[in-house]
Amino acid sequence: MTDLLRTLRPARLPPHAERLRDSVREFLAREMPSFSADQRIRSWMGFDAGFSRRLAQRGWVGVTLPGTYGGANLDVFSRFVLVEELLGAGAPVGGHWIADRQSGPLLLRYGTPDQKAQYLPMICRGEAFFCIGMSEPGAGSDLAAVSTRATRTDGGWELTGQKLWTTHAQHCQFMIALVRTAGDGSDRQRGLSQFLIDLRQPGVSVRPIRDLSGDAHFAEVFFDHVRLPEQALVGAEGQGWEQVTAELALERSGPERIYSSLVLLEAWAQQLRARATSNAHTVLLGRMMAHLAALRAMSLAVTARIAEGQSPVVEAALVKDLGTQFEQQIPAWISETLEQDDDTPWDDGLHRLLAYVHQLAPSFSLRGGTREILRGMIARGLGLR
Repeated sequence: MTDLLRTLRPARLPPHAERLRDSVREFLAREMPSFSADQRIRSWMGFDAGFSRRLAQRGWVGVTLPGTYGGANLDVFSRFVLVEELLGAGAPVGGHWIADRQSGPLLLRYGTPDQKAQYLPMICRGEAFFCIGMSEPGAGSDLAAVSTRATRTDGGWELTGQKLWTTHAQHCQFMIALVRTAGDGSDRQRGLSQFLIDLRQPGVSVRPIRDLSGDAHFAEVFFDHVRLPEQALVGAEGQGWEQVTAELALERSGPERIYSSLVLLEAWAQQLRARATSNAHTVLLGRMMAHLAALRAMSLAVTARIAEGQSPVVEAALVKDLGTQFEQQIPAWISETLEQDDDTPWDDGLHRLLAYVHQLAPSFSLRGGTREILRGMIARGLGLR
């Protein structure tokens, strides 16, 4: 435990990153004046291609990618600030989110020169939206058990299988998928590779999954003998586990893992400020802010590790596990307090936000790896198994 805590050294945002904050707020005030709370509550699950392109025109998609490819060449601390402000405002970032956070950096690190030249500029212009093909039926968060297979053919590969819980696959042009190219499920991490797949090609079908709220954030994707060119392979054959592990450290560690319920929290706090309420509300709000401050500090500490060139997989899993637990508790805590305070008239809009987050909250501990998988990783990192 001591070794793990030592790696999560306290970190502060450098001045250049903090200076970005005012510019982002000015942009959001100009681009989102008419967004209702019901729109903002969807935030990083909200898909708005037009907003993503306007953000890209400002230089804030692919922010950590080099200028050679159209990126802003900013560091991960600047992206941390950008993400905080976007999620705090409830901006619809689902369109470009995956490409900006992980697909772009993955291709920059492992992709061929041709892959970088073709896809990274499109990401930075907000023209290419990516999804990630990891989970499968029967495998879930146990990524080493994936069975979707790519088999070598003359001049390329043939892909057959299925991916599940793929965020916004129905809106995306491309997927980077983890598949098996050798061995079987008993080989675990060996024999896994990643491929860049054009979802518009023959043999690919996408079926949206509608959730309790009525939205369709997730989808299942089927590959029926899909022909892939040789250059669809990302990196080297058999390198998939290394790649996906580095990718998940980016996915699990950022502030998006603690801010999914932030619009609800802000709406509730605004109503507290406008009403004379019981002391229980004030105590609960203080408790939530203390939790949020600690989680933000942990997320920032992991960001500092990434800035140093590290791949803090276990630390990112810890942030993700604790962060999603907090996100799920916010609607439960607020509901409990409202039920105990029947005398205070609460705005109908707050109840709508609360109902939506209640319906969405179960997915918080599924996306990016289930709680059980993450805790297994943390236990191994602590030497407990």
